[in-house]
Amino acid sequence: MGILVASRSKPAEPKEILLALENLPPFPRVALKAMNLLSGTDTSLSELCDLVRYDPVFAGEILRIANSPLIAFSKEVTSIMQASMLLGFRRMRKLVITVGLRSYMDKSPTPAVRACWRHSVACAMVAEQTARWNSVDRDLAYTAGILHDIGRVALATLSPQAYSNLVERAETEPTWDPLQGEREYFGIDHCSAGLQLVKSWNLPELFIKTTFLHHEPLTYQEDAPEVVRLSCRLADALGFVAVRHSSIRSCEEVLAEFPESVRKHMPGTEGLAGEIAKEIGVIEAA
Repeated sequence: MGILVASRSKPAEPKEILLALENLPPFPRVALKAMNLLSGTDTSLSELCDLVRYDPVFAGEILRIANSPLIAFSKEVTSIMQASMLLGFRRMRKLVITVGLRSYMDKSPTPAVRACWRHSVACAMVAEQTARWNSVDRDLAYTAGILHDIGRVALATLSPQAYSNLVERAETEPTWDPLQGEREYFGIDHCSAGLQLVKSWNLPELFIKTTFLHHEPLTYQEDAPEVVRLSCRLADALGFVAVRHSSIRSCEEVLAEFPESVRKHMPGTEGLAGEIAKEIGVIEAA
């Protein structure tokens, strides 16, 4: 998959990029439907189970993960129905959405795309942890975290070499702004690209906000966009960086911006980083 992307001296036309975004394969249908199932009722679990078991790719992925050391059930899981009952709605839905993002990428992702994926999973896991201690729904926070950088994944997938060049430049020019760089290379940044994708998938307004506004200044409000902004910063600080930038700070500095009600319950950063790396490793092992 690829489009003609201009060099730095001749930026791509925004209309060309938007057209290319429209022609991207749709996000996996199973994962899109899972995003709209926010209720953990028995009916929702049954519906989620039906969605997965009729998709061979997703069914295989979920069964493999259900039998992995990440889940560590005491007995072998042999069916999607069994997996759904053992995992429960929340965990099952989370896995479906995470596997959905992974399958959306090229089967042989570039290092830039892989870094985007890892950053997204890290942000989602931090967001879910954060939401445990405030009024934001945990499932919603995880999903918003997974989706927040979907525009970056799309740009890096559409034009792997151009995005790899951007990543290299960011690493050698620490004061350079990657968002401005995306506008130079593509005529659009990943926040705007993500906005277009989420709109085209007809996802709820809240996901549009978290995707488009995750690099905006903190608002100190207790809502999902703020949880994602904080989680994105902490994911960077923990070492799960999509693109190097000058505003990456230490974990201590980032955690100081979290509400006290959340900060006092957060696990140690080393343990959190290890937990994230373990989950990423199991899902990537497919």
